[in-house]
Amino acid sequence: MTDAGILVLDKTAGVTSFDAVSLVRRRLGLERVGHAGTLDPDATGVLPMLLGEATKLMPYLADQDKEYVAELRLGVTTDTGDLSGRVQATATVPVLSREQVQEACRPFVGRIKQVPPMYSAVHHGGRRLYELAREGVEVPRDPREVVVHAIEVEDVGSGTAGIRVVCGKGTYVRTLAVDIGAALGCGAAIARLTRTRVGPFALADAVSWAVLAEEPTAALWARVRPAEVALAGWPLVRLDARAAAQFAHGQPVAGTPPVGPGTLVRVHDADGRLLGVGEVIDGQRTRPVRMLHADRPGTRVLPA
Repeated sequence: MTDAGILVLDKTAGVTSFDAVSLVRRRLGLERVGHAGTLDPDATGVLPMLLGEATKLMPYLADQDKEYVAELRLGVTTDTGDLSGRVQATATVPVLSREQVQEACRPFVGRIKQVPPMYSAVHHGGRRLYELAREGVEVPRDPREVVVHAIEVEDVGSGTAGIRVVCGKGTYVRTLAVDIGAALGCGAAIARLTRTRVGPFALADAVSWAVLAEEPTAALWARVRPAEVALAGWPLVRLDARAAAQFAHGQPVAGTPPVGPGTLVRVHDADGRLLGVGEVIDGQRTRPVRMLHADRPGTRVLPA
């Protein structure tokens, strides 16, 4: 076993994504730990923790689609877009059918523009927006294009609506909630938010916070997934020993899957070990883009 891999965590409410990184570092005895996609402190769900050399795959995993299940509280608007914030307005909630809520969601599916909320980790003038927001400062933010693949209304109750969102990188579900509430004419805020999938990693396969905190270290290592799982579904290039050595030294190598130039691929050696990320450059060759220098699989001595 190597120190490179991915531990899929089900983050609990009330802790930050940085808290999760700190706990994983402590429990697994590693310095190099990162995560793919920040979750709000009150949000729960899938937070892939990238270990060792697998941290180099962070941008590629963060770029993949995500799925969320959210409960909206209708009739309330807050400064954060969720119920942790200061209430700015309340309104009477009309009797709504599932079809009416689904119709209100329709304009927010596809390529849309979102203004990042003030309570977000976006940088402005060298500071995070949420730091400014906590000081009562609001600054102009430029809209950003995001992709929302689907919004499905799962249920509508008395003053609530449950939705499932499949979206691309950078989408703020809190902002979707605010926009849906405005479209309904009564306002809305997130009451509960769970991320159920990041790329190939689903909530059903995630390690709970309690397990992360309490399970023996060796048992946690047994739950670590191979780094290449983060690139599941990518085109594959497999190299013989000579070509693998060339690739490892930064040289383009012959051999590509049937994909066009500019396509990113995962590159493995003849034994199946992930060497890194490559890019098809001319339909016949693949150049290195990001190398993983993990040791070959073998017996790992766990910290005492």
